[in-house]
Amino acid sequence: MLHNRNRQKSVQAILYFAHHTAALGKVKLFKLLYLLDFEHFRQTGRSVTGMEYRAWKMGPVPAELVQQWDELDADLAAAIRIVPEQVIDFWREKVVPLQPFDGEHFTKRELRLLEIIANQHCNALSEKMIDVTHAENGAWATTWAAGEGNDDVIPYVLALADDDPNRDAILASVAEYQAISAAQAA
Repeated sequence: MLHNRNRQKSVQAILYFAHHTAALGKVKLFKLLYLLDFEHFRQTGRSVTGMEYRAWKMGPVPAELVQQWDELDADLAAAIRIVPEQVIDFWREKVVPLQPFDGEHFTKRELRLLEIIANQHCNALSEKMIDVTHAENGAWATTWAAGEGNDDVIPYVLALADDDPNRDAILASVAEYQAISAAQAA
């Protein structure tokens, strides 16, 4: 059940960004999802989408989504279309929404974060998004480690600063959520 709910939230988050940002291509989308998940984890100890991110040279990549990008699963193919778009002298992929956004599965905090992140990066191009997700000492940079961590999973706990006053409470919440997830999977 949790995986299905996470999948629904992933699809809806993609739809939200497709409706509320300009120039949404693959790179920008991946970075927006990363920002959403890691910021929500920083605040609560849980990601929004449940996706795993890997450290690639160009930044964090949601592993599940990148694997199906060229041939979308049925639920995502019904929600978005990826359209080639010429920009001056190169082509990029543009994410076009086919359905309206449905916020039913999101908490108020998650909806607020979707809105904040979309507003902050509404008109940013992917090049500017690279600066944001490659922040020095950030989760991607720490995992990437000048290429030594290529394709390694970016641990969500790296979103928490060592001096965060809520760190212990958030880590306790993480352990509790993992225990619940493990019990449901058994």
